[in-house]
Amino acid sequence: MVPPRPVVHAAVFALAALQALASDTFIAAVYEHAVILPRAAHKTVSPEDALALMNRNMDILEGAIREAAQQGARIIVTPEDGIYGWVFTREAIYPYLEDIPDPEVNWIPCTDPTRFAPAPVLERLSCMARNNSIYVVANIGDKKSCNSSDPNCPSDGRYQYNTNVVFDSEGKLVARYHKYNLFMSEEKQFNYPKEPEVVTFETPFGKFGVFTCFDILFWKPAVVLVSKLQVDTVLFPTAWMNVLPFLTAVEFHSAWAMGMRVNFLASNTHNTIMSMTGSGIYAPDGARAYYYNMKTEDGHLLIAELDSHPRLSPASPPAVSWSSYASGVEKCVPDEQDFSGLIFYDQFTFTELTKPEGNITVCQKDLHCHLSYKMAGKREDEVYVLGAFDGLHVVEGQYYLQICTLLKCGSTDLSTCGQPVETAQTKFDMFSLSGTFGTNYVFPEVLYSGVQLAPGEFEVLNDGRLISKTKPTKPVVTVTLFGRWYEKDHL
Repeated sequence: MVPPRPVVHAAVFALAALQALASDTFIAAVYEHAVILPRAAHKTVSPEDALALMNRNMDILEGAIREAAQQGARIIVTPEDGIYGWVFTREAIYPYLEDIPDPEVNWIPCTDPTRFAPAPVLERLSCMARNNSIYVVANIGDKKSCNSSDPNCPSDGRYQYNTNVVFDSEGKLVARYHKYNLFMSEEKQFNYPKEPEVVTFETPFGKFGVFTCFDILFWKPAVVLVSKLQVDTVLFPTAWMNVLPFLTAVEFHSAWAMGMRVNFLASNTHNTIMSMTGSGIYAPDGARAYYYNMKTEDGHLLIAELDSHPRLSPASPPAVSWSSYASGVEKCVPDEQDFSGLIFYDQFTFTELTKPEGNITVCQKDLHCHLSYKMAGKREDEVYVLGAFDGLHVVEGQYYLQICTLLKCGSTDLSTCGQPVETAQTKFDMFSLSGTFGTNYVFPEVLYSGVQLAPGEFEVLNDGRLISKTKPTKPVVTVTLFGRWYEKDHL
């Protein structure tokens, strides 16, 4: 029996409404993977041995992908180097590489594996996505032949790229990204593309962009994806070594999501010997789920719900005028109590918090940092300082920073201020931190004792103040405004 036409129209309308509603949010997953490493990454192995190792890692990843799909995840991100590990020579990594075609070829490796050169890793990843009806993001190696007609062609006749691939829920290759900002000499096995690639793709649940690890500290492609191409969600495979006090994975990645007002799916490798841990599902208003564990060698799956279009969400933070409040505060002048200290090779200017509460300032060059605070009780065995840095960072990369930070020192000896600290005892009743930043790209960090985040406990006001919304529930390790002044990177 055919229903009356008005009923059909009503049913179609209801279905369309449900589909629209479903696309307003989506469930995302990231997997922190304890990678099975080659016995000797500097030695060249046979293609068969290389594939055997990669299959062992993909066995684990496949289990995580299946579990994520069963819990309703639409997309899952796996880590950088998650299929074969790291610290290879150019020759030693070659058996692990595959020739990855441009996604424009419209290819599903799972159903058409012989269309191009043999690619068993691409085929298996494609089948993982297809068999579980989930988008899969993975990091592998791409190889591209070249010859003497290309003046930049390496002497071995090939380019080798650290590469992210994305397969849709049908198993089709929909994105390929070659990492541009390689991490110093640690990635000598790879080349970087002639120009930074800016890779996006559309889904029923938002527009996505993808880049890798060290890319996050630079303008291209990271900022371009968000500021110019307006992606909703960034996919971020990484092999991130934690560096306190500002660059632990969960701390910086959650801050980047908040500062850029974008969703951020960060999947880290897990290797405690190399201080690698810290994955998360981050929204512009804070972490939805995160994982940091230096006590075990186990992998971990995270699943959380996100807004498909976070800029349209009522929870989306307002646009911030980062120097607005601080510019109206009386300028600081150098004080005889100020002193210098190093944080990750950068020379900061510090001033000590000598009282249980107060309003203090510290400055360096054009950056004036202001702090209002109240401690629940000032301890004699812990020292906190307010610090400022305005300059070019030149170790493990070159990039210009402006940083205002409240942080705990390593001990009561002021010479320990800036050293890595993971735990604290001092609780604050409130804090408000601001600075006269010359850049609009500022990332707000709050890190509690035990390398724990503080979702929901702080906010950034549109005048540039990073403030506690409620009385902080745990002792504070650092409260930081981490500014990147990209235009001054090449001074």
